[in-house]
Amino acid sequence: MPRRAFRLVWAIGLSLLLACEQVSADDSATTYSGDLFARSTLTGDWLGYRNDLLAKGITFDAHVTQVEQGVVSGGKNGSWEYGGRGELTGNLDTEKAGLWPGGFLTAELEGNWNNSVNGKTGALMAVNTNQLFPVPATNDVALSNLTFAQFLSHYFGISLGKFDTLPQGDNNAFAHGKGTSQFLNLGFNANPVLLAVPSSTLAVGALILPTADPNDCILKAVLVSAKGKATTSGFDDFDGALFWGEGRKRLEVFDLMGHQLVGGLYSNRNYTSLDQRLATVVGNQPIAKHDGTWSVYYNFDQYLYEPKKGVDQGLGVFGRFGASQGNPNPAQYFYSIGLGSKGLIPTREYDQGGLGYYYISVRNPTFQRPLFTQSFLRDEWGFEGYYDIALTRWLLVTPDVQVIGPSQRQKLVSFVGRQYIGTATVLGVRVEVLL
Repeated sequence: MPRRAFRLVWAIGLSLLLACEQVSADDSATTYSGDLFARSTLTGDWLGYRNDLLAKGITFDAHVTQVEQGVVSGGKNGSWEYGGRGELTGNLDTEKAGLWPGGFLTAELEGNWNNSVNGKTGALMAVNTNQLFPVPATNDVALSNLTFAQFLSHYFGISLGKFDTLPQGDNNAFAHGKGTSQFLNLGFNANPVLLAVPSSTLAVGALILPTADPNDCILKAVLVSAKGKATTSGFDDFDGALFWGEGRKRLEVFDLMGHQLVGGLYSNRNYTSLDQRLATVVGNQPIAKHDGTWSVYYNFDQYLYEPKKGVDQGLGVFGRFGASQGNPNPAQYFYSIGLGSKGLIPTREYDQGGLGYYYISVRNPTFQRPLFTQSFLRDEWGFEGYYDIALTRWLLVTPDVQVIGPSQRQKLVSFVGRQYIGTATVLGVRVEVLL
């Protein structure tokens, strides 16, 4: 049973925590080699074949992430739920493979199973980002990313294919990703003003590296199909275009590493409007539409303490800010701010931790009845604290706590009337295994 499997992994992890030496960095970081407790993945180097492929520019990486969460007070439903997601990623570097210079091919297959408490808090932001992919609220397996990138010079490249958009945009050193590590709440992994961007869709883009150091500054411009999802090819789903651009610059303050990022998007797609009339629902009038949308956003990360120069470890701050048109995306204004740590304890180089707060100014949709207008949402806020415990480099256990002031005001209950939704407290634990 899935829940029993989760508890088995949890028990194994606790045993390793008690039995193993502390995890520390070593020379095996650049390969898959090493003994069971020192190597970077559970399955290791596959008798040397995996390292040989790595030297030829070919990698196959997989991980499984499992999450058990419960709404222990407030929200819409107090039950506990278990869910998980697996991901397999393959990469090809054409130059290392002896083909031609500057080419990179990436394929990503992912699937999820069972359930999450995302629909039980009343919040606009999912408290378990991991369970949103490849498709929210369903158990699916899909090829969410198949892209090819070609650098035409050291400073310029192009890419095309089916993009997995979340990992490729709005990057932040302390708060970013699909919830497999760092924060679980979507409000810390991405800026909600970007919800108009499909999570998996066809796209073509340009990548500009203004300086000789590719880590110094990156500029991106992408033309995206405004409708798409991981379970379809995307060629039959064209419905408008989305123009997306951003730039990220490394910036050192008092000789401490940091980054500044700014971006924006515009879509000409014809969306379903947030505001509707009663006659639209019960009569023959067409659903109200809204033409186009836009958003702008900014984020930063900045170390406050670095024990070793040039090593991605220490304590820092992060923040995000964004604004959208407010229709069809109800997240009109947004900000988040928090603290992040990586390897802060000297003997725990692979541990991570974070504390964060977010706030969304919600553009409230209206439902017009004959005698009055009803609204359904309110502004939303949330706190989250987590700590990734690296039992080994390939096994991470993460206790997590969240407190959410959800955007949904109330739910309708048959024969009872309106039931108001209060502040939700969510507890959980995540286990990630790198294969």
